Amino acid sequence: MKFLVVGVGALGSAYLAFLSRAGYKAVGLLKKGRKLQSIRVEGIWGEFTQEVKAIDTLDALDFEPDITILTVKSYDTIQALKDIERLKDTKSLFMIAQNGYGNYEKAIEVFGKGRVILARVIFGAELLEWGRVRITVCGDDVVLGDPEGIIEEAFLKELANTFSSAGIPTRYEKEVYKYLWDKILYNCALNPLGAIFETTYGNLASNIYTKELMDKILGEAFEVIRVNAIPTFWQGVEEYKIHFYHRLIPPTAEHYPSMLADVKRGKTEIDALNGALLELGRSKGITLPVNEMVVKLIKAKELFNQPLGR
Repeated sequence: MKFLVVGVGALGSAYLAFLSRAGYKAVGLLKKGRKLQSIRVEGIWGEFTQEVKAIDTLDALDFEPDITILTVKSYDTIQALKDIERLKDTKSLFMIAQNGYGNYEKAIEVFGKGRVILARVIFGAELLEWGRVRITVCGDDVVLGDPEGIIEEAFLKELANTFSSAGIPTRYEKEVYKYLWDKILYNCALNPLGAIFETTYGNLASNIYTKELMDKILGEAFEVIRVNAIPTFWQGVEEYKIHFYHRLIPPTAEHYPSMLADVKRGKTEIDALNGALLELGRSKGITLPVNEMVVKLIKAKELFNQPLGR
């Protein structure tokens, strides 16, 4: 298979390095003017330095990718889709490997149903510096699938095996959209509070005050899920909290959210997480006071960290 990785930050660096090391034809699409010749990988999946190929314009792409992997931050999704829109006239399929709600939906609008693969990514990747990435934690396999049920299961299973053989544990799941919402809930409860208080997931869960805030964030989220008839694995918030506190947090207890580094740069994915919950709630006439306050706190912290005049 041939791959194009759009957005070579922490996650994109991991995909580009592992696929290249496994011998697949893989190219990274960078921001204009950037260059990248090799990627150093460190962390729980081993250490190696891999030569890679990267371009800063789609005009320089000399092959038709079988899979185009979108790994940009959620706030860059619309621009990234515009940058690669011409690929809709090829046979390329598009894999959304991003945090939050709305990225898959935006891709469907551009490329149509049956062309977009959804991936739930729950391993942590930290960009230490340009061309150097550390894999920090892995809560579960990457899960991929087609929520529309159009793309052949045999192909999706083959794709999952391709990633796994390259060193990124991946499996196919028919109910991938439920897995996405499992991750959205996890991120909404942990990422903003971890960024606000600049602490780990484990500390948030062990502090009675932040645990109470997380419980309220999740309670409001499940009200949004209920009124929007969003399918999940959980009958209600109490069932999910057992899973959240006893299964999800322990293996990632020492992890700091990527939103912490993002907020210090003045821009986060809060609109695709708790902000998306607010919009889904408003569409049904309900308010989410705790989530609304969390969004405002993150946006305030973003503003404090933005350069003057921005």
